[in-house]
Amino acid sequence: TLSTQERERGKSDNYQDHQATEVIISSPIPPMQFPHFEKSKQTAAPGSREQSRRTPTPVSREQDISSLHVSKRHRKLLKTSPPVHHNSKSDSSPSSSSSSSSLSASLSSSSVVPPSASGSFTPDKWKKLVSIQEARRQLMKEMCAKYKSSISKTITGHHVRNLFVEDKYKLLYCQVPKAGCSNWKRTLMVLAGKAPNAQSIKHDTVHDGHHLKELNSFDRKGIMHRLETYTKVIFVREPLERMVSAYRDKFENPNNYYHSMFGKPIISKYRVNPSLEALKTGNGVTFKEFVQYLLDVHRPVGMDIHWDQANQLCNPCLIDYDFIGKFENMDEESNFLLRLIGAPPNVKLPNFKDRNPADKRTSTQITEKYFSQVSTLERQRIYDFYYTDYLMFNYTKPFKDLY
Repeated sequence: TLSTQERERGKSDNYQDHQATEVIISSPIPPMQFPHFEKSKQTAAPGSREQSRRTPTPVSREQDISSLHVSKRHRKLLKTSPPVHHNSKSDSSPSSSSSSSSLSASLSSSSVVPPSASGSFTPDKWKKLVSIQEARRQLMKEMCAKYKSSISKTITGHHVRNLFVEDKYKLLYCQVPKAGCSNWKRTLMVLAGKAPNAQSIKHDTVHDGHHLKELNSFDRKGIMHRLETYTKVIFVREPLERMVSAYRDKFENPNNYYHSMFGKPIISKYRVNPSLEALKTGNGVTFKEFVQYLLDVHRPVGMDIHWDQANQLCNPCLIDYDFIGKFENMDEESNFLLRLIGAPPNVKLPNFKDRNPADKRTSTQITEKYFSQVSTLERQRIYDFYYTDYLMFNYTKPFKDLY
C-alpha cells in the first residue's frame, strides 16, 4: 500500500530489508531557503508569494538537514528502483548527464553580482541565493547517491520527455505542472523571440501551440550535447499543496477532458450508488475520491503529469540540474536565474493566474482544509506517496502527526 505508483509501473515488489531500525542523515549542508535556520520565526521578502501565504509567525518550509530522520519503512520506499525503459540505441546514452554549463561554473566560482543584476540584488542577497543553489544541488547529490545509486544510468527519450529547449540562452526547463509551469513556458517563448512579452501569450497558446522545442524531439547526439552544455532548470512546489492545486484545477472547474478521462472511472469505482448523471459526465469528483484513486494499486485510470511526483517527471538522479528553484520563492529565484543566464533586464517571469482566476491560489491553509476531509491513514499514505519529493527537495512534513 505504500508503493502504489511503483507497483503500477511494473516495479519490483521485493524490497531489500535493511536491518537498521532507524538512521540519521548528517550533512554539512546549511538550511536551504532561509539560511538563519536557528531562528524559528522567519520573515519572507515583502510582496513575495511565500509571505502572502504565511501565518504571522511563519516557519521555513525547508528543514535542517542535520536533523532529518529517515525511518526503516521510508528507506524501503526510497530504495525501490524506478522503472528502466529499454529503448533503441537512437534515443539512449550510456551515462547520466553532468553539469558543464556556464551557469554551473558561474555559481561555483563567483558570488559577485553581475552588472546586469546590480539593480535587482544586493551583494549579500546575491551571495545568499548562490549558496542556496549550491546547498540544494549538494543535497540532491547526497540523496541520489544514498538511495538511488542502483538505478540505470542510461538516459533515454523517456527521461527527457518533460524538458523544453531554448537554444538562444542555452536553457533546458523541466516542466512540473502546478509549480509555475505555464508562466515559465511563456518566459521561454519570450526568450526565443516568439512573443514580445509574456502577458500577451494565452494559456492555450502556451500548452497547445507547439511553440517550444522538446528535448526528446532531438536525436541522441542532440539530446546529450544539450544535457552536457545547457543550463538545466527545475522548479518544484510543496508536494501536497501541488496535489491539491491540481485537484482544484482539474476537478472543481469545467474541464471536459479530465472529467471524462479521469472523473468517470473514479466515480464509477469509488462512489457508492453514483447517479447516472455523474457516471455520464464525470463531474463532481470529491477530494476523498481523488485520494482513493491516487492510493489505489489497481487504479481504474493511469497517472497524470499534474499530480505525478516531481522526481518521476524530471529524473534528478539521472539529470544533473544546475538550478533547483522553489515555487514558494518564485519571484526572487526566477529573477535570479534570468539574470544568471544573461536574459534582457526587462524579461521577468509573470506572476498572473490565467486559469480560473476567480479561485484563490492554493495555500497552506487551503491544503490543510482539503486534507481534513480524509482519514489520518490516507493522509499518511499520501505523504508516503510523495516522500521522495519531500526528501530530495527538502520540504518539511506538512502535518505534525505524520511519521
